[in-house]
Amino acid sequence: MGNGSGMANRKEVMEIYIYWFLLAIILIGLEMVTGTFYLLVVAIAMAVGGVAALLGAGMAWQLVFGAVTGVAGTIVLRRWKSAQPADAPNANFDVGQPVRVIKWNDSGSARVFYRGAEWDAELESADIPREGTLYIAAVRGSGLVLTHRKQQ
Repeated sequence: MGNGSGMANRKEVMEIYIYWFLLAIILIGLEMVTGTFYLLVVAIAMAVGGVAALLGAGMAWQLVFGAVTGVAGTIVLRRWKSAQPADAPNANFDVGQPVRVIKWNDSGSARVFYRGAEWDAELESADIPREGTLYIAAVRGSGLVLTHRKQQ
């Protein structure tokens, strides 16, 4: 009788680690869609919980190992992301593109035509000539900042 109950417990432990690994695989699939790496950290934490279950650790230890791995992985990921340069979010394909001024306002702002629509715009500095071709220097919210120099 003792052997039979031991086998039942061993079977339950084996089933639990399968769930851990299935969750990890699902999270890896979701990570491929989002690309944030945070789901990858959680997936690794699930896999660590699965390894703990596979090695026979109790549920409390599985949860502890998974949680510690998740927290440590999140801390490492946040430090890594903060050390990365942030040029990709600032990359703007509109910078350097020419615009056609429709009308100048008394305040120095302008209404320009760009990409098939009218936009509010302002000059980069007050000493920029209003004649000739103007180019987009930056995008601020829904408005354009204009300059007389074409930027690369």
